Parts: sequence; C-alpha cells; structure tokens
Amino acid sequence: MLTLFGIKQCDTVKKALNWLTENDVEHTFHDIRKDGLDEQMIQRWADAVGWQIMVNKRSTTWRNLSDDVKNNLSAENALALLLKNPTLIKRPVVEHQGGVIIGFKAADFAAAFTPTKNQPRH
Repeated sequence: MLTLFGIKQCDTVKKALNWLTENDVEHTFHDIRKDGLDEQMIQRWADAVGWQIMVNKRSTTWRNLSDDVKNNLSAENALALLLKNPTLIKRPVVEHQGGVIIGFKAADFAAAFTPTKNQPRH
C-alpha cells in the first residue's frame, strides 16, 4: 500500500487523492501538519528524488524566506529547512513500492499505479 503525504487543504493533494480513489488504488493519507514529519522521512525522500525537487519554489513559504536563506540553500541545510517549514515541501509526496513521487501528474500516477497484466496494484 502507498502513503500520500500532504496537506488536506492543498488543491494538488486533493487531485491526487481523488485520482487514487477513482482508480481504486489502496492508500493512506498522512497530513504533514497534523501527523507531523521527521528527519528520517525527509531524508528518505531526498535520497530517492534529490532535495532540490522537494523544494516548492512557487509556495508562499518560499517567497517569505529571506534572500540570504534562498541564495544559500544547499544539501547541508535544505533538509533542516524543510523539516522546520513543512509547507515548503512540494506536494504531494507519495511513498510506494516503486519509490517516491513528488507532485501530481495523472500520467505519472497512471504509469506507477495502473497494473499491467498479472501485476497487482501498489
């Protein structure tokens, strides 16, 4: 089973959850505001996709960061910044048997979660 991490009010998270439900993909939802995050989660995602992909540079949180923080973001400090500011993480984050997906594109979800013949859903 896969886990979708996000914020319930996020439109992109809603689209992803709807897609999973409509396509009968078993999943659990982890609200990063209510249920929290830990360093191991963020590290797992960064190891899978790279920390740069995780940073939502279109978010209000990003726009509110100082130029100094934005200009000096690096592998050494990015994970701590994401842990401190969970809304800076591009959403949703999906952990599944095949890895980690950041963001929602129906085609990516279909490729990852639509079973081929004789292959079960994730």
